[in-house]
This record gives sequence, C-alpha cells and structure tokens, in this order.
Amino acid sequence: MAEKQLLSFQVDEQFDLFLLLKGADVKTAKNGKQFIRMTFEDPSGELSGNFWDATDQDIATFEPGKVVLVRGKKELYQGNSQLKIMNLRLANTSEPNDPSQYVAHGPMTRAEMEESVSNIIFEITEPTWNRVVRTLLQRHADDFYNFPAAKKNHHAFAGGLAYHTISIVRLAKTVADLHPNIDRSLLYSGALLHDLGKTIELSGPISTTYTLAGNLIGHIVLIDEEIVNVCQELHFDPESEEMLLLRHMILAHHGLLEYGSPVRPHLLEAEVLHDLDELDASIQMMSTAVEHTEPGDFSERIFGLDGRNFYRPTASKTNQSEDD
Repeated sequence: MAEKQLLSFQVDEQFDLFLLLKGADVKTAKNGKQFIRMTFEDPSGELSGNFWDATDQDIATFEPGKVVLVRGKKELYQGNSQLKIMNLRLANTSEPNDPSQYVAHGPMTRAEMEESVSNIIFEITEPTWNRVVRTLLQRHADDFYNFPAAKKNHHAFAGGLAYHTISIVRLAKTVADLHPNIDRSLLYSGALLHDLGKTIELSGPISTTYTLAGNLIGHIVLIDEEIVNVCQELHFDPESEEMLLLRHMILAHHGLLEYGSPVRPHLLEAEVLHDLDELDASIQMMSTAVEHTEPGDFSERIFGLDGRNFYRPTASKTNQSEDD
C-alpha cells in the first residue's frame, strides 16, 4: 500500500511524514515571542501550522524549499484544517530530500500541454498576433509549462500556469461557437498571453514567492512590456490598432481597477476573457476544496471566493467515479 499523503489524514490522526516546507513566515505572538507560520506541501496539497517559540536558530534552519520530517496531526481551527507540529527536523542526505518530489502537479503532462498550445496557435489567423504569441511563448516556454498560476489560490501546482491557460482557451472555443461575432484570433491570443507575465512575477513551482518585479510591477504590466519589446524586435508598431487590441486584452483581464487592471474591459473579447478567467479559477478552487471534503459535509472556507464554503452531495458524479 502506498504511503498516505498529507491531505489523506483525518482530523486528530497523528503522523510522521516527509514534507516540503513551502512557506515560513516569521511572526510575533501576543506574548512577544517569535513563531513561524509554516506551510507544508506534498503532491496531495498543502496545509499550514505554527511552529511556536521559534529561536533564531530555528528561523535560520527552517527555510522555504527544504524537505522536513514532521511529526504532527491535523486539527480544526475555526472550521479550517491546520497542522499541529509536535516535532520537526530537516531531512538528511540518506532520506527522501528532493524538493521536486513533493510538489503537486496538474492533470496534463508537459508534452500534452505543448501539443494543445501548438494547436491553439494555428487557429490564430491574424498574422501579427500569431507571431507575437508564438515568439513570447517560445521565449518563456520552460517557465510557462512548469510554473504555477498562483502562489496559493487557484492552480497553485507545477504546470498550473499552462493548464489554466489551456482551460480558458477550451472554454473560449465553446463561447465562440455560441457567439460567432466573437473574434476568435483576438480571444485566443489574449487567453494565451494573459498570465504569461507570471513567469516573471513568480519565483517558480517550488516554495513559490513573488519576485521583486512581481511585487513592484505585477504580471499584467510585465507582459505588456514584453509585448511592446517583441513588437519592436519584429518591426511591428506597438501603437497600431491590432497591437492595441491585443494589449488591451491583457491589461483589462482582471476586470476591475481595484483588482489590478489599469483599465476595465472595453472590448467584447476582453470582457469574455475576464469572465472565463474568473470562471476557470473559481471552478478549480471549488473542485480542490470539495475533493478533500467528505460526502454530506461542507468544504473549508475558500479565501479566494469571499470565504464561502461548498457542499459535497452524498450522491454525485465525483463520489460515483471514486466507487467505480
């Protein structure tokens, strides 16, 4: 029998488990003592817990990206799961200490995602958009197919960035079939590039953090700058109508100014891209939460969905597929 993974354990069930230390944020408790807010990860997902009364040596030792052996148990706090840490040490050289073995991955292989993206690009018939999209995806290919789509919320697993992108294009094809007035080339181009700036904004799939550029500028502006630079390299005018339309798709895809978009959508295709981006992210967050919920119970609250929780029916397609 395969070894149980982090999210397979029940509440109050104790375990000794090798895990990746994904995050370690030093904080100060009300009593003035330091503690570390730790986030642990394995292929099943992630769970957070507090390492109390941390010394300066503990803070120096337990850095994100290290594999650790954790003795602990899952607890509930205000309706959400957390890990109670009983003992913690670094994995040694004779133990499974490769961080890449503890990172969650998406449902598609890199080869499958590359083939899907290649097929999508062939459907972009506007030549300048096709050239810009192809150039940028080739330039950022390794990171695009390996990075998560976010540090924590949606598609926060290795390959999640490309998988989220492909999912949006699949949704876009269905919408375009129902509404033939939509410019498919513009919608597909915007979908393929909308989050590509996260290859600059984020540090990578292991213990993901925000880079300096990510914190100070953000992925929306970063990829717009990349588009302008590629236009200059390819001798396209970045101020032409074609390129302004494509750049607007990227700049408006968060929908609201308070969510990071410098402009709200003013194109049909930009509004559709924003809506599909929200839809795919929401479905993934809900699906992950419900997957780790017992039938007949409500999931934990999801921060990215206004703190709502979601019910897992006792008889559903998800449950039936597990029994087949």
